[in-house]
Amino acid sequence: MKIVVFGLTVSSSWGNGHATLWRGLCRAMARRGHRVVFFERDVPYYREHRDLTALPGGDLVLYEAFSEIRDRAVREVATADAALVTSYCPDASAATEIVLAAPRARRVFYDLDTPVTLARLRAGETVDYVGPGGLAGFDLVLSYTGGAALDALRDDLGARCARPLYGHVDPEVHRPAAPQPQYRADLSYLGTYAADRQAALTELFVEPARQRPEQRFLIGGAQYPADFPWTENIHFVRHLPPREHPAFFSASRLTLNVTRAAMAAMGWCPSGRLFEASACGTALISDAWAGLDAFFRPGEEILIARDRADVLAALDRSEAEIRRIAEAGRARTLADHTAERRLGDFERALAERDCPEPAECA
Repeated sequence: MKIVVFGLTVSSSWGNGHATLWRGLCRAMARRGHRVVFFERDVPYYREHRDLTALPGGDLVLYEAFSEIRDRAVREVATADAALVTSYCPDASAATEIVLAAPRARRVFYDLDTPVTLARLRAGETVDYVGPGGLAGFDLVLSYTGGAALDALRDDLGARCARPLYGHVDPEVHRPAAPQPQYRADLSYLGTYAADRQAALTELFVEPARQRPEQRFLIGGAQYPADFPWTENIHFVRHLPPREHPAFFSASRLTLNVTRAAMAAMGWCPSGRLFEASACGTALISDAWAGLDAFFRPGEEILIARDRADVLAALDRSEAEIRRIAEAGRARTLADHTAERRLGDFERALAERDCPEPAECA
């Protein structure tokens, strides 16, 4: 199967979650014999932090202006089995025009940011990657978020068939690694700075650090402001490429997941960090949101924190308890949340020609 993607980025993992997700899917597709052609605008901030230059079994097409590759895009889509436009694609309008005119390909939109998309539209803001016709022209709309988000995509944006395609992990990339001293932490957090995550990050990470000055806390990520409320025992590692994630997680006694506000409010939106950390054999603490128990069993495969007291209680657990949770979480991830499993979901969604009633689409 030939799949053409017009996306944000697959070449740089700096400051975004799209790249790691696409890399896992592309590797899984290559193993399954599929070919991916990924069109990405070559922007300076990704070019400066590029950590992938070629797709396995596929083509990475970098361009500065869409006009440079428009003719090739039309040719590639004309012979594709599926053509996708994603959220935050900087040339979504031009790409959508080509995809909707596809002579034979399944026309797909993949929203990796559904709660943010819906919140902005409901606030009357312009969303550049969604045109005036909404999503009605696509045969299939995939969403990184399930649950009520699928109903909203149908009701608000006219999606004819909406299906979840959740985050995942590639176990060949994320797996237990030898701990490295610079990443040692009693509690770690890996994620790009986001203002709408800051209140939860302060409650679940910064405040526990203040109350446990004898313990070591570690943040890895990009775009953290100078006025972030650092403490002496919170250490920082600026942007980590995916190849460093296993060492980062494997040196953590516990690692924290904090979901962006719009996604937590809508629920059913597991961050890829959950699956990456658990695949590395690290015990997870996560903020609470609807649908989390569909991905991990709370208290057995993951710990839930609603406030700083829950985080402090987790830090007080014995090594045996933490190891048991880590091992159970890793087993669940390898069974249910790999790129191979998500590729199977993607293939089944593409194969559907008649979308069931909305209740069956959740």
